[in-house]
Amino acid sequence: MPNNPLTPGVVPGRLGAAVILDNFADMAPPLDAHEARVAADRCYFCFDAPCMTACPTSIDIPLFIRQIATGTPEAAARTILGQNILGGMCARVCPTETLCEEVCVRETAEGKPVEIGRLQRFATDAMMAKGGHPFTRAAATGKRVAVVGAGPAGLSAAHRLAMLGHDVVMFDARAKAGGLNEFGIAAYKATEGFAQAEVEWLLRIGGIKVETGKRLGRELSLEALRAEYDAVFLGLGLAGVNALRAEGEEQAHVRDAVDFIAELRQARDLATLAVGRDVVVIGGGMTAVDAAVQSKLLGAEHVTIVYRRAPEKMAASEYEQEHAASKGVRIITGAAPVRVLGNGAVEAVEFAYTSEGPEGLVVTSETFRLKADQVFKAIGQNLDGVPGGVALTGRKIAVTGPGRTSVPGVWAGGDCAEGGNDLTVTAVANGRDAALDIHASLMGVAG
Repeated sequence: MPNNPLTPGVVPGRLGAAVILDNFADMAPPLDAHEARVAADRCYFCFDAPCMTACPTSIDIPLFIRQIATGTPEAAARTILGQNILGGMCARVCPTETLCEEVCVRETAEGKPVEIGRLQRFATDAMMAKGGHPFTRAAATGKRVAVVGAGPAGLSAAHRLAMLGHDVVMFDARAKAGGLNEFGIAAYKATEGFAQAEVEWLLRIGGIKVETGKRLGRELSLEALRAEYDAVFLGLGLAGVNALRAEGEEQAHVRDAVDFIAELRQARDLATLAVGRDVVVIGGGMTAVDAAVQSKLLGAEHVTIVYRRAPEKMAASEYEQEHAASKGVRIITGAAPVRVLGNGAVEAVEFAYTSEGPEGLVVTSETFRLKADQVFKAIGQNLDGVPGGVALTGRKIAVTGPGRTSVPGVWAGGDCAEGGNDLTVTAVANGRDAALDIHASLMGVAG
């Protein structure tokens, strides 16, 4: 294919392999040892640290930064990983700009926070590079726990349960473990196969068996799992995708953004991926931003995100919106899709402007069209299949306390459960806390 971004249609090879490789390089290269010490020296080591309160996994941030400052990054890694076993990935993908770094005292005083995320990556990468595992298993309890879903919540739960001495079998519908981290985030955020490397490293705790290609409601049933195992943890994620509900969405080259991102993440050669010249992404969350930016990096000439509400209501952070804009992505807010136009393949999308008032969102009669040869739907995901007997709250699994469902002996966490918010770090916290509650229950000390 010619290395020409003006090539019409949805085609691969819009850019040369070398250009694409450069486009998808590490978004935030790691700090070296000197840079890490300088960054760590900016921390005030607050006693009542607001950054620690803002962290969903409650990592002792001042402590691990002090450990880096004193030249002991592996000790810092233990501090991090003791609370967040996926600390390496979270250092790469966590929206620190709206969590720990947003409340940093340096941010308040100077407008420039301590680089907590990059320091966390420095410490965890140092630990993983040594190849060892900082934790060992407790004495075997003789208990067996099934973990359904090998994404962040499931991995976190499995690791903590194994560390506490339980035997864990982790099931996943896909061909490999990792969930959102492996299939659902932009490739430039986790380069060089880091997601799988982290999974392999995590499994070194021992006591965890992974069975892929097994899905609840297909090869697995909750009833059978409850009969065979002492406890069950559901970390199913949100595999279903919301429909666009716009006329003509069955046109060719209209697809779910999550499928596009997963395909991109699994591609061995990004130059073989087909992308349109005029790409429209419908949605306002991180999936929309990731699909849009990566389309641009693959060589799309025009990429537009269209979101139905006001910009401040976009789920994607202001930082991510600015990142998209810096890559040439246009963002239009206050517009909803009404028709996908084309003759077998999409040619344009018609939108109607929206307004918000006391009665909610209103679609007006004023419309406009955007030329499009490829459309990505990123309008939210849902629970794909509900395990029998498990109560729901809205469209998610209802939980109380640390992930207890309405079914005895069954816990849930991550995006599939009430309170899940599409963040790896929150899913990790859910999995960890559920594991501790499962352990207490199995050992007869539950509250």
